[in-house]
Amino acid sequence: MIPHLLLFEKLSCNVLKKPAEEMLAWFPHEDLARLPSMTLKGGAKPAVRCWELVMASTWQKTQEFYNWVLESGDPRTDPWPLVHSPLPVTLIFAFYLFVVALGPFYMRKRKPLQLRGLLIAYNVAMMTLSSYMFYEFLVTSILDDYSYLCQPVDYSQSELGMRMARVCWWFFFSKVIELLDTIFFILRKKQEQVTFLHVYHHGTMLFNWWSGVKYVPGGQAFFIGMLNSFVHIFMYGYYALASLGPQMHRYLWWKRYLTIMQLCQFVAIAVHSSYNLFTECPFPYGFNTAVFLYILSLIALFLHFYYQTYTRGKKEKLT
Repeated sequence: MIPHLLLFEKLSCNVLKKPAEEMLAWFPHEDLARLPSMTLKGGAKPAVRCWELVMASTWQKTQEFYNWVLESGDPRTDPWPLVHSPLPVTLIFAFYLFVVALGPFYMRKRKPLQLRGLLIAYNVAMMTLSSYMFYEFLVTSILDDYSYLCQPVDYSQSELGMRMARVCWWFFFSKVIELLDTIFFILRKKQEQVTFLHVYHHGTMLFNWWSGVKYVPGGQAFFIGMLNSFVHIFMYGYYALASLGPQMHRYLWWKRYLTIMQLCQFVAIAVHSSYNLFTECPFPYGFNTAVFLYILSLIALFLHFYYQTYTRGKKEKLT
C-alpha cells in the first residue's frame, strides 16, 4: 500500500474531482505509476479515480481492523477452539442461515422426522451442561469474592481466573451447540417455531459470547452466563419432558412461566449492566453499553412474543 494514500483520509471526493494536473501534485513522481489511472478526454494525461482511491484506503483500514481483532484478544483464551479468529464462527453462522433458509424447502415433500430418542438425549445433555456451567459460574464467583455491582476481568493465570475463563468458553461453545435447536425444528417440520426471535437470539448470542471469550472472559460477564445457565436448566428440562411424547403434555402447563423467567433474567441483566454505565467500573464501557442495548432488544422481542402467545391468544379464544 502506497503510504501517500493515507493523504486521502484528509481529502473529500470534491477535492479529488479537481483537474488532473492539480491532483497529481499531491503525489511524488515515483508513485504515479502505481496509482489507478484513466485516460482523459482528448488526451492521455492520467487522472486519479476518486472511488478507486477511497476503496484502496478502505481496504487498508479493513485489514488493519481485522489484524487488531486478531491481536488484541486475551492471550489466555486465544489458542482455544474457535476463539482466535471470527472466521470460524462466521462460517458456522452462515451455514446456520443457509439451513434456516433452505431447510423448509428441503423438507417440503418429506415426512417430519420424529427424532424422539435423539431429542431426549440432546435435551438431557444440554440440561446437564447448563447445570455444570451454572455451578461453575456461581462457585467460582463466590470463591473469588466477585462483586455483583462492579467486577473487572481477572486476566491473570491464577487458578480461579483460569477457571472463570474456562466456564466462559464452555458457555460460548454451548451457544454453538444450541444452533441444533433450530435444525431439529426444521427436520420435525415445526417451522412455526423458527421465528425471527428464535433466529435472532441464537445468532446474536453466538457472536456476543465469541467476543466475550475473546476479550473479556469473566468480570461482569459472569452474571449473564450464570443467570442464562440457570434458566436453561429449566428450559431444556421442559424440552426433555416434551420429547417423551403427547402423554406428557398435561404436565407442561408451566411453559408460560419459562418465558416470564427469561424476561426476569433480561431485566436483571439490564439493571446490572446499566448500573455500570453511570459509575466508575474498570470493565470495558463499550461491552457494558453493547450488552445493555442488546438486552433491551431481547426484552422488547420477548414481551411481544408473550403478548402474542399468552395474552392476545387467550383473548381470541374467549371471543
